Parts: sequence; structure tokens; C-alpha cells
Amino acid sequence: MAAERISGVLLHVTSLPSYGGVGDFGPAAYNFVDFLAAAKQRMWQVLPLSPTGYGSSPYSALSAFAGNPLFISLERLAEAGWIGWDRIQGLPSAEGPCDFGAAFDLKHPLIEEAAANFLDHAGDEDRARFQHFAQDNTSWLTDYAMFNLLRRRFGYASWNEWPSEYALRIPEAMTALLTDSGRDLAIEQVVQFFFNEQWVALRAYCAERKISILGDVAIFVSYDSADVWTHPEIFELDDQRKPIRVSGVPPDYFSKTGQRWGNPLYKWKLLEEHGFDWWVARIRRALALYDNVRLDHFRGFEAYWSVAAEEETAINGQWVKAPGRPLFQRLKEIFGELPFIAEDLGLITPEVDELREYFGLPGMRILQFGFADRGGHLYLPHRYVPNTVVYTGTHDNNTTLGWWLNDASPVERENVQVYLHRIDHDGDIVWAMIKAAAGSVATTCIFPLQDVLHLGSEARMNVPAAPNGNWTWRYAPDALHPDFATQLAAIMEMTDRDGYQKPLEGEGAGGPTDEAHLRVDEGSQS
Repeated sequence: MAAERISGVLLHVTSLPSYGGVGDFGPAAYNFVDFLAAAKQRMWQVLPLSPTGYGSSPYSALSAFAGNPLFISLERLAEAGWIGWDRIQGLPSAEGPCDFGAAFDLKHPLIEEAAANFLDHAGDEDRARFQHFAQDNTSWLTDYAMFNLLRRRFGYASWNEWPSEYALRIPEAMTALLTDSGRDLAIEQVVQFFFNEQWVALRAYCAERKISILGDVAIFVSYDSADVWTHPEIFELDDQRKPIRVSGVPPDYFSKTGQRWGNPLYKWKLLEEHGFDWWVARIRRALALYDNVRLDHFRGFEAYWSVAAEEETAINGQWVKAPGRPLFQRLKEIFGELPFIAEDLGLITPEVDELREYFGLPGMRILQFGFADRGGHLYLPHRYVPNTVVYTGTHDNNTTLGWWLNDASPVERENVQVYLHRIDHDGDIVWAMIKAAAGSVATTCIFPLQDVLHLGSEARMNVPAAPNGNWTWRYAPDALHPDFATQLAAIMEMTDRDGYQKPLEGEGAGGPTDEAHLRVDEGSQS
């Protein structure tokens, strides 16, 4: 992470008001980047960009390496000539919550149609870029294409329910699939190429405006994923390739049964014996997509809660040591300084802090957590150190206004007003929290867009463990009012997060602002 003071906004791509039912890399994304630049924000945090399975959670991905095809903009494909403008009319509008089902049923076939047109009509230059992409990603691209094709062929059932020759990857069946379905597999690969081309272009647009991308890597992968299907040897599976043990978290104040996440566990010793090759490949892919990476559930790299697969809850689990230090040492040897943020929320032991501090990784602080009692004071600015990333809230919390109106206890509301200032109008809580985060010593602060826009609980992104209704929020097409950018920019200037550089002195220095700055400097030295 950069040593200078910066701030950014948390907004997942799905939350953009894009044409087609789900946020994508089209015009709305570029408009959002313009808003960030006007607000003097220098970081955009996104959630995992992976293709999603049931429930559309970005943390329940079909692949740790592939990109979500629904993020591909049909407008950009039409501009590039891969599909006609007439073919993309009549899709769901940019208004309202995400409609993942409609996007998959209506938009996804058009993306595949564009991919087929690419295969048939691409010129030498475009074809060469595609070949270069395929070669750079050969370690996962073909396997993911086969996984996706078979998943569709067998009615989107989990891979362990496919015919055994495919579930177990019998060599003869895999060879026949490659031979008989070459064009379909190529279409899958071109779709990933489209994703990459559009994301690279959007990142370049951000870079021109000095905005970096903070991505997200979940520690565990889904059982129903190309990763487990392709590499069963690195996961704790039985002879039938069913999980032996799965991930979770133990019972605590909030849950008497804990949470049984159900992700298969790694064979960490085997991974270590092979130089953590799979994790090296995963981080290499992440660093091709993002400038910095948030490591979700960082605690699990030191020790993880292991639950027998047949258990229905997480009560009867146990802590198992993980080789965090050897893993990060290996990553540091390969990638140099590690551009990671450690998500160190929840039950954190001294060993976890020691691991994070040994590698110089900033931890996270959530301002909403700081007001209940003294135990939460470590989340308040007076307890921060510079190597920290502070959030007003995250995608798993209520919005700041929603928290204030619906979740904050009377004690929390009183403590907020003691620590910050009197809140005469409910809406005042938002700027008060933003200013507190921005004014802290934390090197990086991040605000969910919902807070910047002063939105309530209706704009909450995720309620952990809720069975439905998550991940669907999108902001309205006209929501990015310039007044929000102006006020946020002013806060960034006063808290030195705007990237200000002292003007040149002498010849070449000019303008009233520079002269005023010099007068202030001269006065401070007299």
C-alpha cells in the first residue's frame, strides 16, 4: 500500500447502473470513475470479479481465476464491431436492483454471439491479442472453459453430480471433449478475453486519473468450482472427491452454532511441499487484475476453523494451524513487497497480529464498531496507527445512515455524540463519520458509495447468512450529484488525502493559489 495518505470508495461492479440488468464495464463505470476523480478519491475498491454461482455472491465463485462474463459491456462490444447495435436492444434497463436471472438469460447469449463473431471475423491484430491472452493464462483458461461447458451441458448441476468420466476427469473423456467441442471451448475463452480487454481499458482510464484499484481475494474457494474440479489433489477430499472437512467459524456472541461455510479445506502441507504453486498462480492473477489486494478472512492464514463435512453446524469444529508465514514469505520472494490489506476483523489472536505485522500488512478498522463499549475502542481513530485502512462500513454492514437509524443502540448513539459531535439531524451522522475516518492517522480510508450518497438500509449490499436479497443494490443513474463530489473533495483537501503537491517555486510557479501558499510558508517561518 502507498505510504501517502489516500482515500477511496467501495463499490462493486454489479452496483453500477448499467444497461442489461447488472453493473458492467460500460459507460456507467467510466462515469463513476469521473465522479471519483472530481471527489479527489484515489482508490476504487471492488469485490471479487469472479463468475458467481447460486445466490450471485462474489464470495461464492465458480473460479478463483476467471472473470464474470456479466461484467462485459454489450455497448463496448457493439462499438468494437463484434455485435450489431440492433441485437442488444430491449434488455433490462439501468434502473432498479440487479436482475441476475434476466442478465444471464438475455445478456449472456449475446456475449457468446459476439464471441462467435470474433472467432469468425477477427483480424490479425485482434487475433494476436487473443492468442497472447490465452498463452498468458494457459494454467487455468482451458480447464475453466471445459468446466463451464460441462456445467451448462449437465443442467448447471455441481460437478460432483456429472457423469463420473467428467467428474473424475478421466483422460479419455477430457481428450474427447477437447476434440469434439473445440469451437464451444474457444467461445468460452474469447468471452474471458472480452472481460480482460474491457477491464484493462477501464483500469487504464482509472490510472490516467491516478486512481488505483483495490481488489479482493477470498481465502477459500467454493466446492462447486473449476478450482476444486481441476485440482482435487490440493483439497481435503475423499476417494469420491467429496469434502472430508470444511471451513467455518466457531460459536460466538452473535451465533450459538457458529457458521459452517462449507468450503473445502486445503492440504496445506502438500501445498507447502510444492512451493505454494497454486497460491502463487492465484496471486499472480490477482495482481494482473488489481493494484492492491484485500485478503478476506486473513485470520485463516494463521489458523482456520475446521468442521467435519457431515456436521450440520460449526459447533464441533477445531482450530487447525495454517502455514501463514511460509506462504507469505514465498509470495514475498516472488512478488517483492506485498500489496495486501489484511481483513483482520472478528476473533484476532496475537499470532494473527504478529503475522500481519511481520509482513507489514495494514489491518482494517470499521468505524461503526467503535461505539458500543470500551472493547470496541480499538476501532476508533485515537487507537489507530498509520499502517491501517479505516472504513466507515463495509459491504457486510448496514450503511452508516441505516446503522444510525435502525441498528445503533441508545448507548452507541450517545457515545457517537460524545466522541464526534451532537447529531441534530439524522443525516448529519454520515459526514460526521466520513470526516472522522478521513481525519484519522490511518494512511488509507475507504467509504462505501452508499455513505457518500447518504443512503439508508434500503441500499445495504449484504446481510451475512441471509438466504436471499443480497448483492442486488444498484445506485440510481442520476445519483452521482456533483455536490457530493465537491463536499468529499473539500474533506480530502483538509485531511491531506487529495494528492496535493507543493507548487514549484521561482520561475515556473504561478497563479494566485501558488502565491498564497508561498505567503503562508513565509509567514510560518518568520
